[in-house]
Amino acid sequence: MAGNVPPVADEREGLLAYLEQQRHVLRIAAHGLTEEQARAVPTRSSLSVGGLIKHTAFTEDGWIDILLQRPAKPMEEAMKDYQAGYVMADDETLEDVFARYDEVARRTADVIAGIADLGQPVPVPKGVPWYPQDVDAWSVRWVLFHLIEETARHAGHADIIREHIDGATAIPLMAAAEGWPETPWLKPWSPAETV
Repeated sequence: MAGNVPPVADEREGLLAYLEQQRHVLRIAAHGLTEEQARAVPTRSSLSVGGLIKHTAFTEDGWIDILLQRPAKPMEEAMKDYQAGYVMADDETLEDVFARYDEVARRTADVIAGIADLGQPVPVPKGVPWYPQDVDAWSVRWVLFHLIEETARHAGHADIIREHIDGATAIPLMAAAEGWPETPWLKPWSPAETV
């Protein structure tokens, strides 16, 4: 996938394509990282690239549960899962995190494909302090826009963390991940040589 979403035929295709594009650039932040680097927290934040990818998958999956009106876990259990969702555990690999993210992406696409009207209401969960209490429902469309926003936010976080790990930035990483040829003005990222 290149740096831009290709032309789209309609709103549904566009929303899903932009969500996929943001997932793609989030994953690119992990391109070439070792497992240790994927867990690294090189800034004052407690965020890691691997943890951000894991969290973003967890969040997207949670929003699809809301869309499907699945019963929520008790708040204490949900918050424990939420906190664990930010951490790439010692027994997890980047491959595991990517596989889970792919699974979530497929689920999202399947669920959205089964919804005829993107204006379909999605009831706002009640009694959760970060959801508006004066809104009865969002739409499926709103949920997709929110997932794009949330994924883009975390892709930016991952870019900053990655730059702190080894100095790599988004465009050279994308060039490396996608096999772009070197040009006089762009050199694809490559790992630093060790002595």
